[in-house]
Amino acid sequence: LDIRPSQTVIAIDGSKHPLPLVWGIQPGWSKSLIINAKAETVADKKTFKQAFASRRCLVPCSGWYEWRDEGGPRKQKYFFSALNDKPLLMAGIWFAQEPSARLVTLTTEANQECLPYHHRMPVLVPPEESDRWLHQPDVAALLMPITSGQISVEKA
Repeated sequence: LDIRPSQTVIAIDGSKHPLPLVWGIQPGWSKSLIINAKAETVADKKTFKQAFASRRCLVPCSGWYEWRDEGGPRKQKYFFSALNDKPLLMAGIWFAQEPSARLVTLTTEANQECLPYHHRMPVLVPPEESDRWLHQPDVAALLMPITSGQISVEKA
């Protein structure tokens, strides 16, 4: 479940079927690949609004990486994962584009474990809330950072 932006990843859509999606979009106005949308503005931004309302998905993963400058010649890479080693479910929205459908993941402000490494973190949907994320219109409570004490961090 080690996935990276620009790769094809397997997401779960509202029908709970596996959905192959390329991670990242490049709207005509952007010079670079957009891989994330801010949870705080995703419902209102023109680029994301329609997908957020009707095409939410979950991206199973083993964790994610952040890099931190520790004064050496290179930044140190850190891996964030669930304390119980179970897969995490990143919140995403997808776009029906040709030749292949695409997705962006959502980010939110960092919780206490993540803040020393980066000011943002993925929106992580608890498994018991997956149906709510995929099917309900009011998901504002799911757009918050997960509570501290659920994530493990280690040098990669």
